[in-house]
Amino acid sequence: MLPYQTLITLQRAGATTLSQQLTAAFIQFIQQGLLPANARLPGTRSLAQQLGISRQTAITAFEELAAQGWIEHQPSSGAFVRACIPTVHPQALPDVPAGRGPAPAGFAFARRPPHLPEALPDAAHLVLGAGCADHRLAPLASLARKYRAVCQRPNSRRLFGYADPSGSLALRQHLAHYLHDTRGVPARPETLFITRGSGMAMYLVSQLLLQPGDAVIVGERSYSTADELFAHHGAQLVRVPVDAQGIDVAAVEAACQRQAIRLLYITPHHHFPTTVTLVAERRVRLLQLAEQYNFVVLEDDYDFDFHYSGSPILPLASADRHGRVLYVGSLSKVLAPAFRVGYVVGPPDLIAEMGYLRHLIDHQGDTLLEQGIAELFAEGELLAHLKRASKLYQQRRDVFCELLRTQLADSFSFTEPNGGMAVWGQFAPDIDLPELSAQCRQQGLWLSDGRRYQTAAETSPSHVRLGFAALNVAELTQSVHILAKAVQAAPSLANGNADMR
Repeated sequence: MLPYQTLITLQRAGATTLSQQLTAAFIQFIQQGLLPANARLPGTRSLAQQLGISRQTAITAFEELAAQGWIEHQPSSGAFVRACIPTVHPQALPDVPAGRGPAPAGFAFARRPPHLPEALPDAAHLVLGAGCADHRLAPLASLARKYRAVCQRPNSRRLFGYADPSGSLALRQHLAHYLHDTRGVPARPETLFITRGSGMAMYLVSQLLLQPGDAVIVGERSYSTADELFAHHGAQLVRVPVDAQGIDVAAVEAACQRQAIRLLYITPHHHFPTTVTLVAERRVRLLQLAEQYNFVVLEDDYDFDFHYSGSPILPLASADRHGRVLYVGSLSKVLAPAFRVGYVVGPPDLIAEMGYLRHLIDHQGDTLLEQGIAELFAEGELLAHLKRASKLYQQRRDVFCELLRTQLADSFSFTEPNGGMAVWGQFAPDIDLPELSAQCRQQGLWLSDGRRYQTAAETSPSHVRLGFAALNVAELTQSVHILAKAVQAAPSLANGNADMR
């Protein structure tokens, strides 16, 4: 018999139990051939005495070995190594040439059209991106306390199981009140669906509404992710102009006269990317056109909470009387992009169908997080944060616009936005925006290269969104300083374009 007391060393203070260590030791002996097929194992009483452990520990280890198929118990004879133990022959890994990555898929799958997405900003960069909230201002400590408290409450047991795919009832109740009181949207818990961000909301809506070949109206410049989403579902994008008063409703009507329109996507409060607000007359006309030509309006509540000039114009959903508008929004703009909590307001029968789709891919959202956010709503802390943040973002907008006017007056033109988190503008034609973006990144400042905002009619990108909300005054000052220096040093486009300024 093997000298198990010298071969096996058990760590009594180890991270794994003694029985698990003993099981692993016997598996190793079998794999190494120290215990060949049909070899008899020691009795559990004898083994326990040799190793100074309880007999129950030895019994547990042998039961696990038997369950895994390494040994078998023979009545009145004891435990033996099984006769048929799989032999593992290690194989050398194939040599991979230096610099070569993993092999591609060896099977066919659906592929997206090739595109070149912009690289994400480095964590060390200052970011003048598309516009997002400053997470440093968000009530993250309060939310963390709420999350922890929800987890620890004895009556929270139900929150740890499967839940309604539509989202936390508490959050839907508070969100319904909030949307009604601030926007006039007639939301109720049964007409609200909580998602992981507005992107998921639009995906589920598109899955339910769109068939390949359906026509979807979007702005000439539009939210590129939404455009990609509609195209992914096989939709035909019909682009219409967007001017200083918002989307051109005359062009929308002309498109409806040419072909059947299934859906119109719009960000009316602060159009993405141009930040313009759709005027009231056009909102009324869009609702009339939706009823007349039988299309759905997908209204994206982009930056509604941050308005700096008087009272905001209410959403189309607040005036919809014929069930034509689906209203989509996100709390990620209130807290931080990492908190994926969005919503859609729609007819209850559509909401129920969305729940079925959600059940197939995700079943439900983060019920604990949703409960924590609901409690922040209930205590008024989230609304207080919105008021504080809106006031501070307005101050940052004012500082940022003044910096742009004084340091980039000859190279960057823009209109001061009346709300939102970003400035929309255009660089002079003789500035190579992609090269300017690359130079800024080398100096620690990230901004878009403009390609995502370029229309088909433009030969080179020149428009860009510069987000100001996530940076404090010192960071905004440093950012514009870097940008101004890069503009002075940036190479120009072809000389033939210089006279276009």
